[in-house]
Amino acid sequence: MISSSEYGSHSWELLVTVDHQHEEVQKEFLLQVTGDLHIGGVMLKLVEQIKISQDWSDYALWWEQKKCWLLKTHWTLDKCGVQADAKLFFTTQHKMLRLRLPNMKTVRLKVSFSSMVFRAVSDICKILNIRRSEELSLLKQSEDVLKKKKKKDKNSKEPVTEDILNLCNSPVSSGLSGSPGLYSKTMTPVYDPISGTPASSTITWFSDSPLTEQNCSILAFSHPSCSPETLAEMYQPRTLADKAKLNAGWLDSSRSLMEQGILEDDQLLLRFKYYTFFDLNPKYDAVRINQIYEQARWAILLEEIDCTEEEMLIFAALQAQYHVSKLSLSSEVQDFTCESEVDEVEAALSNLEVTLEGGNANNILEDITDIPKLADNLRLVRPRKLSLKAIKPYWFVFKDTSVSYFKNKESAQGEPIEKLNLKGCEVVPDVNVAAKKFGIKLLIPVADGMNEVYLRCDNENQYARWMAACILASKGKTMADSSYHPEVHKILSFLKMKNWTMSPQAVSDPESIDMKPECFVSLRYTKKYKSKQLAARILEAHQNLSQMPLVEAKLHFIQAWQSLPEFGLSYYIVRFKGSKKDDVLGVSYNRLIRIDIATGDPITTWRFSNMKQWNVNWEIRQVAIEFDQNVSIAFTCLSADCKIIHEYIGGYIFLSTRSKDQNETLDEDLFHKLTGGQE
Repeated sequence: MISSSEYGSHSWELLVTVDHQHEEVQKEFLLQVTGDLHIGGVMLKLVEQIKISQDWSDYALWWEQKKCWLLKTHWTLDKCGVQADAKLFFTTQHKMLRLRLPNMKTVRLKVSFSSMVFRAVSDICKILNIRRSEELSLLKQSEDVLKKKKKKDKNSKEPVTEDILNLCNSPVSSGLSGSPGLYSKTMTPVYDPISGTPASSTITWFSDSPLTEQNCSILAFSHPSCSPETLAEMYQPRTLADKAKLNAGWLDSSRSLMEQGILEDDQLLLRFKYYTFFDLNPKYDAVRINQIYEQARWAILLEEIDCTEEEMLIFAALQAQYHVSKLSLSSEVQDFTCESEVDEVEAALSNLEVTLEGGNANNILEDITDIPKLADNLRLVRPRKLSLKAIKPYWFVFKDTSVSYFKNKESAQGEPIEKLNLKGCEVVPDVNVAAKKFGIKLLIPVADGMNEVYLRCDNENQYARWMAACILASKGKTMADSSYHPEVHKILSFLKMKNWTMSPQAVSDPESIDMKPECFVSLRYTKKYKSKQLAARILEAHQNLSQMPLVEAKLHFIQAWQSLPEFGLSYYIVRFKGSKKDDVLGVSYNRLIRIDIATGDPITTWRFSNMKQWNVNWEIRQVAIEFDQNVSIAFTCLSADCKIIHEYIGGYIFLSTRSKDQNETLDEDLFHKLTGGQE
């Protein structure tokens, strides 16, 4: 026996609050503990005192003051730093969360509040049947967006009841490992590659999945039902500073939801964060393709990304194609086996794989050893501040990653008038197909900013060849690269979509088709044109697309979105070291761009391929990056935490390491090493 005084000197009282649903049972417990008692022992003592027989396996201790989970059950209280003043909560690790998907549907499901967000997103994607979860993350809506919503709710007479898809009976909900959803690791096709519906026989293979065929169709199909009034009530960024607000709320992938102040039943946005969509395939990715398409569609409708009127009409036509085709098939979700007759389309689509940068798509064997070159007559345009643009024809030669121009073809053997090195430049299309204008805008980095040069081509084919060469050169690649010809083909197919003419078979009466044109274009164009005018123009553009299958229409929409100059840029307001004014930093999958906040003009571009190292000074929250040729930059982020930019850079570098032979397993440790920082 030990005396009470001796007992008291070694042990102390620890207050633990238990999060349980039994009202008649007390919730606060005082445990007599010692510093060398491990966390698992505390939990055991606690459960013995509670005297409620239930499954406690999903419960863990949460330390309120320190905002951290005590998950290492073999650690002692002393090692964790827990003392008598600590307030611990014994609560479930999996809690309900509402997620708003890119298609604006809300799903409610149980998510781990104790796992790092990177792992939690992976589990969510397994439930929703979205491959490549590393491309997505969770976003907390900014205050401005929420303020606008609250204002809208006050003005509306009836409260809006949101239709929520409840997936709370999923295996992840009960704390088990993620369900495979409808996605088979054996890569057996799980979707009809034409309609995107689940192959009906496969649904029974995954009977534990919360996704039924009906639920899956909600995620894999689009419903363009937004009215201009709905659009008007949604947050639309007007300036670069507004666009920067959209990216301020990304959660930290290396910390848990609970650590970041997310509470049970909160609403977060599930969005594609990294714009490198690896290995898109209609046979397995109907949900993923639809959600990417929806994210692109809303970005265009809300003008989060700029596009010309000509491009807006193409996007509208592609949406209309999807809408009209879906109506012609059936207004109800049905079995699409009747479409299996379209053998040619099915065969073509089964081989259709849209792979973008991010994977090792370049097959070295396909590359040619002799680097090809382009030589042609083009016109050079140099903008001048005080006079009209000077437009002169020259003989241009494109070799390696440089463009040289000469007075004429005969003088091409001598020294060029000027040689432009395009590595690291910005390439922007300057095209109006209707007006037969095929221009390429080049913003070439020089010591004091960007040198602006325009090239004018004579026709579509010439433009496609030179544009593709410029795009590859900006990434440090030559025309010998295997991606050159696919790039030319992609540019030509986009120009073909733009090049519509009113066909004699065009719909004479737009009202004969059940289509609301206001659903397909941004608010600016609904104000500019009457509904009938819009419908006529959309149907006119639609003539080129009328034979396109559903999934292909979405893939073309995604491809057209990727062709926009601003595609994949996430904006942040920053202050560069040594600067007296704020700038905007655009973060893309392969580069950083410094942009003038007032004019929106690019000032300098830095490629990730030239980056030697990057780090963060956590005390002053400053990101510092070193590039080749002794170029170094440093900046503080004003519109978000600097950790978000740090994670973006590391995340894109991580995604560039993916390859198809990895069997889709992710090196999670490498991701956290590249994105976590040493805070």
